[in-house]
Amino acid sequence: MGTGHRGLHLLSFLSLLLLSAADDSAVMSKLLTSFSPAPTGWSSTAHFCTWKNVNCDSTNSFVTGINLISAGVSGTLPPEINQLSQLKSLALQKNSLTGTLPSFENMTSLEQIFLDGNDFTSTPTNFLSGLTNLQIFSITDNHNLPLWQIPTYLTQSSNLVKFYASNASINGVIPDIFYSFPNLQDLRLSYNNLTGSLPGSFSGSGIQNLWLNNQLLGLSGTIDVLSNMADLSQVWLHANAFTGGIPDLSNCTSLFDLQLRDNRFTGVVPPSLINLPNLVNITLQNNKLQGPFPNFPAKVDANIGTTNSFCLAQPGPCDPQVSVLLDVAGALGYPQSLADAWEGNNACQDWRFITCDSQRKNVTIVNMGKQGFSGTITPAFANLTSLRTLVLSDNHLTGEIPAVLATLPLLQTFDVSNNNLSGPILKFPGNVRFTYGGNVLLGKTDSSGGGAGGSGANPSHPDGSSGSSKKSPSVGMIVGVVIAVLVFAGILLFVCYKCYLKRRHKRFRVIEGSEQGKEMVMTNGTNGITGYAGVPSEIQSQSSGDHSEIPVFEGGNVAISIQVLRQVTDNFNEENILGRGGFGVVYKGELHDGTKIAVKRMESGAMGTKGMNEFQAEIAVLTKVRHRHLVALLGYCINGNERLLVYEYMPQGHLGQHLFEWQEHGYQPLIWKQRVTIALDVARGVEYLHSLAQTSFIHRDLKPSNILLSDDMRAKVADFGLVRNAPDGKYSVETRLAGTFGYLAPEYAATGRVTTKVDVYAFGVVLMEIITGRKALDETVPDERSHLVTWFRRVLINKDNLRKSIDSFLDPDDETYESICKVAELAGHCTAREPFQRPDMGHAVNVLGPLVEQWKPSRTTEEDGYGVDPHMSLPQALQRWQADEGTSRMFDDFSYSLTQSSIPSKPSGFADSFSSMDCR
Repeated sequence: MGTGHRGLHLLSFLSLLLLSAADDSAVMSKLLTSFSPAPTGWSSTAHFCTWKNVNCDSTNSFVTGINLISAGVSGTLPPEINQLSQLKSLALQKNSLTGTLPSFENMTSLEQIFLDGNDFTSTPTNFLSGLTNLQIFSITDNHNLPLWQIPTYLTQSSNLVKFYASNASINGVIPDIFYSFPNLQDLRLSYNNLTGSLPGSFSGSGIQNLWLNNQLLGLSGTIDVLSNMADLSQVWLHANAFTGGIPDLSNCTSLFDLQLRDNRFTGVVPPSLINLPNLVNITLQNNKLQGPFPNFPAKVDANIGTTNSFCLAQPGPCDPQVSVLLDVAGALGYPQSLADAWEGNNACQDWRFITCDSQRKNVTIVNMGKQGFSGTITPAFANLTSLRTLVLSDNHLTGEIPAVLATLPLLQTFDVSNNNLSGPILKFPGNVRFTYGGNVLLGKTDSSGGGAGGSGANPSHPDGSSGSSKKSPSVGMIVGVVIAVLVFAGILLFVCYKCYLKRRHKRFRVIEGSEQGKEMVMTNGTNGITGYAGVPSEIQSQSSGDHSEIPVFEGGNVAISIQVLRQVTDNFNEENILGRGGFGVVYKGELHDGTKIAVKRMESGAMGTKGMNEFQAEIAVLTKVRHRHLVALLGYCINGNERLLVYEYMPQGHLGQHLFEWQEHGYQPLIWKQRVTIALDVARGVEYLHSLAQTSFIHRDLKPSNILLSDDMRAKVADFGLVRNAPDGKYSVETRLAGTFGYLAPEYAATGRVTTKVDVYAFGVVLMEIITGRKALDETVPDERSHLVTWFRRVLINKDNLRKSIDSFLDPDDETYESICKVAELAGHCTAREPFQRPDMGHAVNVLGPLVEQWKPSRTTEEDGYGVDPHMSLPQALQRWQADEGTSRMFDDFSYSLTQSSIPSKPSGFADSFSSMDCR
């Protein structure tokens, strides 16, 4: 025993000796040899703790600080610097250091890193990961860095106070991670290539100095989030592409410097901005601001310029009608098109969408139909007392119709059809033609029972009566009516029961969590749901507590209670999170019968107007379309400030995970047959949206993460929040850029105008990703290869390059390579620079169809034959096919052969830069 104890003591003693010997001398020696010339006071013959501007711990074994600011040194930083385990501060700014930055990963003692004013040429992956005590990071003025993005893992540095990265080659969006930095005060990201909008997590943050000016392409969207940043003192947003109005900044009482020039701001300068107590400097020039000319106090140095659209050239009130119309524009988010067209102080002087009386004094017509406007309908319209016609149809308006509009004395026509309005249906005088169809949520809460989507035939009296007197019905008449209703109800229940017996194997049960504890059943295809069925709210309210099953009402939508969604997601347990998006979190849920669903949960405060519009758009679009290759919306929930959408669950995730992240998710790489089948599924879904649905739609955000996969690897297009109508195939007037860089067609990125050809372009990019296994934008490769479309164009010029560019996991034989060539040629046509040179999606379906073997369902059900009941007549079958499949190519899968002659030729008008490739 004694010998054993002595052995243990000896080992412990030797370990202590080894630890004491393991100081930082080797790392500091490496650092010394990497610098040229050696920093003043540094010598290989002296102990490193005696070097000038080097601080060590009390044992003189470990370096805690290195300060070489403006030391005139060049050279590189060795990767061994990561081994300085006790380093707290590294200050190397204003030198001439080059080469790759070392990784600081997991240097948990590091609190300050100053690298600005050097010439570093690359940043390694995860170089700032695991810095749990980091407080200050500065990499400003390293303009030779390749493009990189602010990493989301930076949330590990929750103690961050200052983040300086101006002129540091940062691109992409500003990640929505700022809830993780309660102590952050300074964020400086000027002179980079940041795009997209300001993150919602800025709201409530303690940021004081915010520098985001002079981005290469420009940050966009509104700056409404600033109104919730009460600690702001200096804000530089100039030289970007911000739009919308200047928000109410009355909470920002410490703000002294606000730079907003050279953007696309519209709307009225809020009085709260003019009266900010500490404001001393502001720039507003080169925008399209409207309303009264702002009159700042004398203490404020205000540069307003002459390029705005104020009603007058000096301070003073605007004309009353102009003020009303500016309120209208404000409710729509101050669209750029109105700021461009509404100039001056007379609305009757050629203002767009406005018509006045013969004396050109009073506004009589406001026609804003089919303009793609978002926002709400303002009650200020009621102040236009001469208004006779108000048309707001075919936009994306949300909210309720203001009741005061029913009091307009001269109103004759009011059209709000085809929007996303909600709330009660107003009752107008009998002489008013009120049209409101196409608003799926309108009237849902109207106690009078008015349903959504009515034609708008206004009752002749406000109380809904016809105006003619009628005698009171007799008791006998009442009894007769009651008997007739009971007989009819009995017949209806019998028919519904027979329908239930026929379709009982295809039900989708949702437990209703209301106070009655009732149970609602939606029959909606098999568990691999291909559409959605709706139960009207009045039917739901009559459902008894006996768990009876309710028949299907196709084409509706289902309001599901929050109690249900909490139950099926285990109270939104984090373990059930499927993913996170721009406006919320998606959770997996499971019903009591084992059916899985996906629940997108959004909070209206974090969503803002844009997010609310996307919520309404998803409902509006998915209640109008149904297709096997579009993800089905099963229901929605409005709970206080929460908005939730319920979809069918797609168990294999999205295409991006299988193309780019398959190893991380434990997937097998996709074989070619799976890839081309997915491409065909997507093409059919988008073709349906473009030309075969009752209304033509443009998706605007087609990309792998919005292509979801079922268990059998069949694809469905998802995320319809950015969908826009495409009436008559004409250009939309949509001017606010949306979508994802790398997939944006050049004409859309340049002008903001869209046709269906922007989806064709994005589909071509997806095809390129499917072929190569590379992302549309990849900052980890050299610049000449980072943009997939540009690089792939060069590949297609020489057919010999294609085989080298194919995803290495495919390793195609000759037959597969021939198929890949055809898809590559199609991808080239789809991404042609000019819209007219691109095919439509029907052509893409025709090209891909012969490359995919006929697919059959894995089991026989009454949906075999793509939903055609064998007992139907042929005309009925054709009608059913077009409703469910939405494709004019009913027999494609059966008539195509795999011969070369079956593949369609290139339509006229295509770009000639992609000639047919010889794949032999």
